[in-house]
Amino acid sequence: MAEKKVVLVVVEGQSDKAAFGTIFEEYFENDQVQFYVVKGDITTQDYIEIDQIVKKINDILVMLKSRYGYSFDVDSTDSEDAATSDYLRIIHITDTDGVFVPETLVQESEVCKEDKKVLYFADHIESYSWQSTVERNRRKSQVLIKLSKVNRIHGIPYKIYYNSCNLEHVLFDILDQLTGEEKMELADAFAEKYEGNVDEFIRFISNPDIAVQGNFQQTWKYIYRSNTANSLQRHTNMHLIFE
Repeated sequence: MAEKKVVLVVVEGQSDKAAFGTIFEEYFENDQVQFYVVKGDITTQDYIEIDQIVKKINDILVMLKSRYGYSFDVDSTDSEDAATSDYLRIIHITDTDGVFVPETLVQESEVCKEDKKVLYFADHIESYSWQSTVERNRRKSQVLIKLSKVNRIHGIPYKIYYNSCNLEHVLFDILDQLTGEEKMELADAFAEKYEGNVDEFIRFISNPDIAVQGNFQQTWKYIYRSNTANSLQRHTNMHLIFE
């Protein structure tokens, strides 16, 4: 057993780790924070199906066990306690990418076709392909609904939290398409701003202007409410991590 319990934080990119790394390490100072960068969106990789997503998280645990020796009880069910595990909890942070919007809010755009890109706005999505984006939204929305109802994986407490429409939207109110370098510069500046001041970060992420009110399931029901653009607008439920 590790002397400290492991807080596993699963994120989509290096900018997520850069923005939150120091903050999480300071907040969970009595535990060991381990970031796992998926390098993409785990909910859409390889056209993942809804019944495979929990196995993807399991694969991460297996890999970390091989790499660092973190133990977990492979026979534990979702309802069992993880007392024999090295893990305290799993925090999974994802972008909504507007996937819960009605199909009518997805528009095919000539501007997007040359680079096969998808652009996000507060009230609609512009895409190089209406069909591919609608199908992406269908797949990812189903996976997110599934994961939002998962409480434990191998007995380890698990919760998935969202930034809508993405990380830069929540942290900086920027919906523009950014390069990887631009994302990292913003993330590094954010981390520097809140280094040594976790309480100020919690006040920021808990501001009702961006923090969806209610309990965990209520915040998810708000974001995937049908016939709304909620999953495109500037929202998060990351404040619940710190309650």
